[in-house]
Amino acid sequence: MNTSIEKTEVYLEGLPEDLIRKRLEEFSTIRKSNIKAYLVGKRIIIWDPDAGSILYKNGFFGKPLGIRKPKPVKYDVPYELSFYDALYLLERGAIKIRQNDKELTPENIYRIASEIVDDFEAKYRVYADLRDRGFIVRTGLKYGADFVVYVYGPGIDHSPFAVSVFSPNTKLRGQDFLRAGRLSWSVRKLWVLACVYDNSVRYLVFEWNKELST
Repeated sequence: MNTSIEKTEVYLEGLPEDLIRKRLEEFSTIRKSNIKAYLVGKRIIIWDPDAGSILYKNGFFGKPLGIRKPKPVKYDVPYELSFYDALYLLERGAIKIRQNDKELTPENIYRIASEIVDDFEAKYRVYADLRDRGFIVRTGLKYGADFVVYVYGPGIDHSPFAVSVFSPNTKLRGQDFLRAGRLSWSVRKLWVLACVYDNSVRYLVFEWNKELST
C-alpha cells in the first residue's frame, strides 16, 4: 500500500468553482425553507416529506426512511438526519431541531451525539471540513470506514474516497491498515486517513498496491 501526502492537494483540495457556487445555492434553498427536525429518542427525524426532500435534493443531507437506495426525488415518508448532518445544518442556521417543546442548540446536539457516537468530536470535525470544501459526505460503515465522499452525490457518481478518522483517542494497528486498504481497493476507492490534532485536519491518501501485498 502506497501513501502520499502531496496527493492530498490533488484529491481533496476542493471542487471547481461552478460546483461550489451550486453548493452555496443549494444551501441558500435549505435556509429559506424553514425546515424543522425533531429529536426522537436517539434519532433526528423530519416528519414533513417535503422538507426532507429539500434537504436530500440540495446536498444529500439525511435519507428517506425505508428507502434502500434513494434518488434525489420526493418520497412520501419521514426523513432521518445523521448527527453529523444535523449539527452541521444547525450550526449554520439552516434548520431548527426540537425535542418536545424545547428548541435545541448546537451545544445540545453536540452533547447528545457525543454520548452516542464514539469519538464524535474528531469525526464531526472531519465531516464539517469535507462539507465546507464542497464534498458530499455519507456514512462509510459498510466500507469499513467512517465516511465515503462524493463529488456529485450517491446515485450520480462513484464515491472516490473512503475516509477513516484518526485522533489521539484512536488506536491503529498494522492490520487496520491492511484491512482498510484491501477493502477500499475491492470497491475501487482510495482510502483516506483523516488525522485530527488540535484544530487541524490533515489527510493521508493511500493507494493499495496488490503486487506488493502478495
